[in-house]
Amino acid sequence: MVHYRYATVRGQRLFYREAGPAGAATIVLLHGFPTSSFMFRDLIPALADRYHVIAPDHLGFGLSDAPPVDEFAYTFDALAALTAGLLDQLGVSRYAIYVQDYGAPIGWRLAVANPDAITAIVTQNGNGYDAGFIDGFWKTVWDYQRAQTPETEAGIRTALTIDAIKWQYLTGVPDDSLVSPDTWEHDFALVSRPGNDEIQLALFRDYATNPPLYPALHEYLRRHQPPVLAVWGRGDEIFGPDGARAFAGDVPDAEIHLLDGGHFLLESAGDEVAALIREFLGRKIA
Repeated sequence: MVHYRYATVRGQRLFYREAGPAGAATIVLLHGFPTSSFMFRDLIPALADRYHVIAPDHLGFGLSDAPPVDEFAYTFDALAALTAGLLDQLGVSRYAIYVQDYGAPIGWRLAVANPDAITAIVTQNGNGYDAGFIDGFWKTVWDYQRAQTPETEAGIRTALTIDAIKWQYLTGVPDDSLVSPDTWEHDFALVSRPGNDEIQLALFRDYATNPPLYPALHEYLRRHQPPVLAVWGRGDEIFGPDGARAFAGDVPDAEIHLLDGGHFLLESAGDEVAALIREFLGRKIA
């Protein structure tokens, strides 16, 4: 049974989904852009018979608060601090992480700040290396980060359109009919709320802070050798397969699976991903 809850952390109301036995090993699911814990709606029940599952909506996403940018400084540091605060409030001190897209830089901050808390890492198209960035997608982001002009802002705002969000869901998927239109319609409705565009622009700018943190992540991986499962949609045109393979450079025992699918692999290969996670966690932390 999945519970839908709210918690106030540092004055911000965060929504999260929770399921599974309270005394079981915990896995924290960290979503990406432009979605929310909604992306885990099917994965949570597939894990909750064995694990305590927590899936928060980051501030500015999903059903969590979305204060305007003049009231809250949206950075990945801030989102990671809120996630850490939520877990502390819930009494969760040891946990595995599942990271995807934006969830990756949030998860990496948690791991580097508190290495002993992390029992395992599942990264699903969640980059931690310069390898894997697809120039065709990222050039628009990089141009906007370098200079905020009317031209670069117009370019990056296309990422907030329904066509661009739909593209994220369908690109690389072998059969489009496997992906429910509910996904991009749901995400588009939430990012289209008044003021949310400025939140997303702030995070596009702040994404520039993530690659400079990669050396600290790599040092953490080399020193602590956490169990790593990289399960990746090989057709992702945002983070390509080289992003998955790179983990083996620092964690030689990393388990890497490239599946037919795209950026939101759970939508077209959810059963396969869930089976890989269950088998992996069963060996590593259960």
